Amino acid sequence: MSRMRTYRIEAVILKRQDLGEADRLLTVLAPDRGKLRLVGKGIRKPTSRKAGHLELFTHANLLVARGRSLDLITQAEAVQTFRGLRDDLTRTTHAYYVAELVDQFATEDTENVLLFRLLLDALCQIETARRLDVLMRAFELHVLAAAGYRPQLHTCPRCRRPLTPVVNLISRAEGGVLCPRCGETDRTARPITVNGLKVLRFLQAEPLAAADRLNLSPEVRGELEQIMRAILEYTLERQLRSTAFLDLVRRQDDVRRLAQDDARRLAAESA
Repeated sequence: MSRMRTYRIEAVILKRQDLGEADRLLTVLAPDRGKLRLVGKGIRKPTSRKAGHLELFTHANLLVARGRSLDLITQAEAVQTFRGLRDDLTRTTHAYYVAELVDQFATEDTENVLLFRLLLDALCQIETARRLDVLMRAFELHVLAAAGYRPQLHTCPRCRRPLTPVVNLISRAEGGVLCPRCGETDRTARPITVNGLKVLRFLQAEPLAAADRLNLSPEVRGELEQIMRAILEYTLERQLRSTAFLDLVRRQDDVRRLAQDDARRLAAESA
């Protein structure tokens, strides 16, 4: 029996690439089909009716026709556009990071409803979150779990004993936190503070929205970022391209914030 020539999917646009003179090659994530590469015919033309429904990060319903090598999007209807992400450079950059992470962990033609729902939740949270860096740590932990790489944060992966509230060591190779005794023989393991481990456990157990409730010190935030970046790079065996741009935008935000603080202080002193 031949396959149906068309099919409908719900999807989020992860990335896009110009193709030919008027087309685009889109990478999308669908809950029941995983990652797909689809062609949007003519969507770069000014008269295209589908273009506005196929922007980056858009959640859309698609009608797709099977092609010889790549399937073609014939109809598109946006469900959520996340316009707030594109109106703010900082939030846009975080959305790029989330999309790249999902693109790396998602597999083609493999159902992953959990990863799809996690992506939608993350895009919703990025639009309004006050503590975007903490939100990213929560998302990283949840995306690792959705992809089958959930870090062990409560028991030592080697001796299987419960971790005690001391400075333990987190190991990329072991996929979790080692007790001090087991960690002595792992040269790649790095220390993790008691507070750092508490925060990771909280973020792993709670929904993404809970990240905005945490008011962490710069030291803990920096510690967790370094830990999670090391875990992700080890798991993916590569560096993420969007992290460099994320770092640049954050430095610019810090400079702008310091300038605003100075201006407020000067205004208060002259009042």
